[in-house]
Amino acid sequence: MAEMNKVVGIIGWQNSGKTTLVVELVKHLVAKGLNVSTVKHAHHAFDIDKPGKDSFKHREAGAREVMVASDTRWALMRELESEMQPSLPDLVSRMADADIILAEGFKSGHHPKIEVWRDPETELLARTDPNIIAVIAPSGVLLHDCPCPVLARDDLTLIADLVHKTCGVQLETQGTAAR
Repeated sequence: MAEMNKVVGIIGWQNSGKTTLVVELVKHLVAKGLNVSTVKHAHHAFDIDKPGKDSFKHREAGAREVMVASDTRWALMRELESEMQPSLPDLVSRMADADIILAEGFKSGHHPKIEVWRDPETELLARTDPNIIAVIAPSGVLLHDCPCPVLARDDLTLIADLVHKTCGVQLETQGTAAR
């Protein structure tokens, strides 16, 4: 089971570049030999299933949980019905152990977060959220009154170093994680 001390959030306003950064970080960290997982918060209803597929028909018929499995992956879909949306700790507790879990979204959580910021017209969340450990901004941008370090968006190595240090993962010289 995964633990919350391995979670770093990637947050920001819509179209700030969160998903792009998560994808780049996953590639970078996996290349260093780390076991990386992700969890994404959606602010709207979503469906990973397609009408007409057998698993869709199972859910449509009223199945509360539907698991789809193949020789390459499995997915479990659960209808919440009247249940509350699960919290990030609840979701993480259901995941397999990982060196690092990147949580995209989940702005209101109390886990360490990195804010992706690029639009001067949007509020800087780091000014009011003490859980934000760094802000990622375009190179050369100065953010006045920012209570945490500001890292250049194009310095992926520095950003990745912050992530793995925050999760307590030390990299060996060969590029594999020491656990």
